[in-house]
Amino acid sequence: MIVLGLDPSLSCTGWGVIRFEGSRIAHIANGQVPTAPKSPMADRLDQLYSAIAAVVAAHGPDRAAAEEIFANKNAQSTIKLAQARGAVLAACGAGGLRVNEHSARLVKKSVVGTGAADKRQVQAMLKVLLPGIQVAGADAADALAVAIADAHLSPR
Repeated sequence: MIVLGLDPSLSCTGWGVIRFEGSRIAHIANGQVPTAPKSPMADRLDQLYSAIAAVVAAHGPDRAAAEEIFANKNAQSTIKLAQARGAVLAACGAGGLRVNEHSARLVKKSVVGTGAADKRQVQAMLKVLLPGIQVAGADAADALAVAIADAHLSPR
């Protein structure tokens, strides 16, 4: 089964594609979609939608997984995150994908063994689980972690 993991963000959305069969996991691809902060919101959301739709078309995942939304102390940041997440999930929906959602804490626990793991620990575990891969950046690493967690948490 092929899973597309997503770490939605308006500034830079990460994505990662893995294949899993039983307990075996293999890296297919990963990347990031940055948007320009000074661009109009509609253009930034369109860029996210188009980029993720292209990833879906290129890699043909069977399903997708994304981190659940969390509330920031800053309401504006939460709204922007929700808008970006909507564009990314809409691209998955347009591609016919079911999208599973997992909390950040559950993703960390599934990949590292503790829900309190930091980004450095997640990235270190990715190197163990997917040896030799080149990760496009921190957001792509988070997306790969989401995909791996989904493979463990939702095996079918």
